[in-house]
Amino acid sequence: MKAIVHDRYGEADVLRLADVPKPVAQGKQVLVQVRAAGVDIGTWHLMAGRPYMVRLATGLRGPRQRIRGRDVAGVVEAVGPEVTRLRPGDEVYGTCDGSFAEYAVGAEKRLTRKPANLSFEEAAVVPISAGTAYEGLRSLHSGERALIIGAAGAVGSFAVQLAKARGAHVTGVCSTSKVELVRELGADKVIDYTREEIPAAAYEFVLDTAGNRSLKELRRALTPRGTLVIVGAETEGKLFGGIDRGLRAMLLSPFVGQRLSVLVSSENFQVYDALRELVEAGQVMPVIDRRYSLAEAPDAVRRLTETHARGKLVITV
Repeated sequence: MKAIVHDRYGEADVLRLADVPKPVAQGKQVLVQVRAAGVDIGTWHLMAGRPYMVRLATGLRGPRQRIRGRDVAGVVEAVGPEVTRLRPGDEVYGTCDGSFAEYAVGAEKRLTRKPANLSFEEAAVVPISAGTAYEGLRSLHSGERALIIGAAGAVGSFAVQLAKARGAHVTGVCSTSKVELVRELGADKVIDYTREEIPAAAYEFVLDTAGNRSLKELRRALTPRGTLVIVGAETEGKLFGGIDRGLRAMLLSPFVGQRLSVLVSSENFQVYDALRELVEAGQVMPVIDRRYSLAEAPDAVRRLTETHARGKLVITV
């Protein structure tokens, strides 16, 4: 089968299209005929091996998992003997390792039926980003004033919609070219960060998806008893890559009135089932910035890292 692989860490140029053996589903695994794969920032981290701390899990000298891609949507080709929820022919979406390929194997617990009203391309961009937004907003209550930083990005575009679905008053932060998009997503107010400062002590809840503001700046936007959820860390630094900001937030949280936390997404079918219900009810819809073929996957990853995409990028297989 065809797949996008890499044998060393680096930027998008290390990715190449190659022929590799078709995987086999074992145990609680599901073999998916991939129809589309979402492109998320985690793909870059695993490809580049940055921050260097990730190499402790992915391979110190080179990537143990050669095929890139994690978001997936497709049709179940075969199932392992211990699979109980899914069967061949089911249209599914979720996450796996190696979705930039014609076939991919994923754990049953990370896959579920795709939303009936979405195409495979649309469904493929939902799991990681929308799942992250969904879990990041768990402690948001109806009527609260919520600030979504990075509101036009992969996670932020879902977070704006999900926060509105929870009954919050939503303010989105983005650049000038994306103001109209964030309004269309349902934000009650939009702050263009190139022209306007975020007001102090104005929000009961802040979700930071942009990853480049200091902890001091984020806390300044919160009310004295407000909640901060940090998603990702995209600041400079080859060793920690901004992870230290999240660690400082968690260490400080017990000693201040504000609740400061870092989200670690669980990536499970229960979250994806909940998202499917919201999507089918018309409360959440994906925003696709650009579509690519499998052979163009390096270009997709390059765009992800060199520009600020509007919503998500997707690869059609």
